[in-house]
Amino acid sequence: MGDLPLVQAAFLGVKAAVIVIVLQALRGLSSNALKGARDWTIAGLSFAGIFALGLPFPILIALAAIWGALGAAPQAAALVAPAPWRDTLRTVAMWSALWLVPLAALTAFAPPLLAQIGWFYAWLAVISFGGAYALLAYMTQTVVSEFGWIGTAQMIDALGLAETTPGPLILVTQFVAMLAAALQGGMGLSLAAGAVALWAMFAPCFLFIFAAAPHMERIAANPRLAGALAGIKAAVVGVILNLSVWFALNVIFARLAPGPTPFDAAPLPDWTSVNAAAIALVALAAGLGFGLRWPLAAILTVAATGGIALHLAGLV
Repeated sequence: MGDLPLVQAAFLGVKAAVIVIVLQALRGLSSNALKGARDWTIAGLSFAGIFALGLPFPILIALAAIWGALGAAPQAAALVAPAPWRDTLRTVAMWSALWLVPLAALTAFAPPLLAQIGWFYAWLAVISFGGAYALLAYMTQTVVSEFGWIGTAQMIDALGLAETTPGPLILVTQFVAMLAAALQGGMGLSLAAGAVALWAMFAPCFLFIFAAAPHMERIAANPRLAGALAGIKAAVVGVILNLSVWFALNVIFARLAPGPTPFDAAPLPDWTSVNAAAIALVALAAGLGFGLRWPLAAILTVAATGGIALHLAGLV
């Protein structure tokens, strides 16, 4: 069904709308995260690092945290009563075992792909600063370019589907795991991969919440930690901007080429492959989203209908 021209035209409209939806999310985040020149600088360098140099997301987050911590105001931390560390250690031990022992069992007894998915998604859970959009940028960078589980077009379709279906956006990560496994081993392996991805990413939520909750007052009162978190928030803006630009380039242009040097990872568009219909649909979605402030469902519906109309007119 996905190969039908009419469906492809409708989905082109959906992908055009997704570009605008991500930009709307980016605007909301940047207004909250970028408070001064330092934050804008971190965001700009973060974008340049991941888009032009292809630096991994964890490195960018670590550098931003260090910069934020070093640049924090030197006032003394507020006095907060210490939390019971013995209870915290017990919580960490219990939830770490529940989370990681099944992944170790996968390594020993399951097909290699399931173990690889499990440990990669566990790593995603650890570094998932900034929400789903920031995480998707790193996941795309890894599963497409490094692991080769799926192709760029499939990743773009996955993000488009995630925006048009109910549920939290983070579920696109599970979809990617299931798609990768389906391509290698069929439906049975796909279902197993979905369960592994779900467990590896969501089980540690309980670990992080229960372990950190008793210490949140002390964390919030520490100026260095607050500065580190502010730096991370600014870096996430740059990472999401990278996702927006990458997604837009792949929707608007049929062909992209790598940068001219090994140190230039920025994709270069082939201007002869520009899709005028995609540009028109993006402009339509932008007018509805930023100009008229229409809700998400209405933008997606009109953009998809616009894609169908262009196809019926012979323009797609």
